[in-house]
Amino acid sequence: MGAAAEQHGLRSGSGGVDRASGGVVVGSDLAIETRGVSREFRTGRGRRAATVVALGSVDLAVPTGEVHGLLGPNGAGKTTLCKVLSTVLLPTRGQAFVAGFDVVRQTDEVRRRMGIVLGGERGLYNRLTARRNLRYWGALFRLSDRDAARRADELLERVGLYDRAEERVETFSRGMKQRLHLARGLIGDPQVLLLDEPTTGMDPVAARDFRTLVGELRGEGRTILLTTHDMVEAEHVCDRVTLIDRGELIATEAPRTLASWISRFERVDVDGADDRLLAEVAAIAGVGRIEHREDGSTRIETTQDGAAAAVLRLIVDADVTGVRTSLPSLEEVYLHIVGDRAMDVHRTIRDDT
Repeated sequence: MGAAAEQHGLRSGSGGVDRASGGVVVGSDLAIETRGVSREFRTGRGRRAATVVALGSVDLAVPTGEVHGLLGPNGAGKTTLCKVLSTVLLPTRGQAFVAGFDVVRQTDEVRRRMGIVLGGERGLYNRLTARRNLRYWGALFRLSDRDAARRADELLERVGLYDRAEERVETFSRGMKQRLHLARGLIGDPQVLLLDEPTTGMDPVAARDFRTLVGELRGEGRTILLTTHDMVEAEHVCDRVTLIDRGELIATEAPRTLASWISRFERVDVDGADDRLLAEVAAIAGVGRIEHREDGSTRIETTQDGAAAAVLRLIVDADVTGVRTSLPSLEEVYLHIVGDRAMDVHRTIRDDT
């Protein structure tokens, strides 16, 4: 566990998960496991040679049947980790396993059991129809013509594209292409599914249907590793989430558990608070930011035990028209830990001169 985790009082989970509580269960079967996985890249030559550390000693355990979210800013290491798991990149150090098979020594076994869904244009043939795309990918998974055709039609129906099956992919919208990507990832009936920003370009209805599909896939016993920047999506579909930044895992837990770990952070929203009252509130130990919101209310953030209760005691006798308290959302947890780095691209570079 890195220094960032210790700074925020977080700990990384391991082993299986009890979905009801988000707690760790020792001894559960793991669909994905990494042990000290690092990945470094060499840049430059001679005196300008340097090493870029994309992943630094990552330990991750995802139980069979879990939907696991991987969250982090650009350059955090999410894509690199997914490429290692999918046998596209070799780890510099450490070991990674998918469905119990080593990604370096048993690549064929890993590939047979894994489906990958990437965004954009990668993996689709625009001049072929949706049906022919899926039948082609079915052939690559060594399905018979009959089985590939049956599987393609089943998946087109499942992702809502059956009526467009004979249309060329080049006529599809971005959201439709993303749904076809989902179908392609499932053509080989994988045990483990890697989803990289799967709802990019989808409209709200399609995104809702995607969440339903994820629930169905989990019900079938599949394991899903999902990278996303959509915090609402992560909270709705993930059993646990892992926050990753600068190539290190910061925390792995259930979304609600992460929310409760920010120094017992709590929000108090107040309607009708005047400047005098807010000045008294600001003087209370443990009160953080006080924010005036567009709807006319005031949000008070508390960051220590008892601060929220002290705020409530102070304002209960004041002339306010409404008070609400709540825990932070997963998005607020993410921004609190990662901060303003969310839109930056990071590299840890070590000079080798």
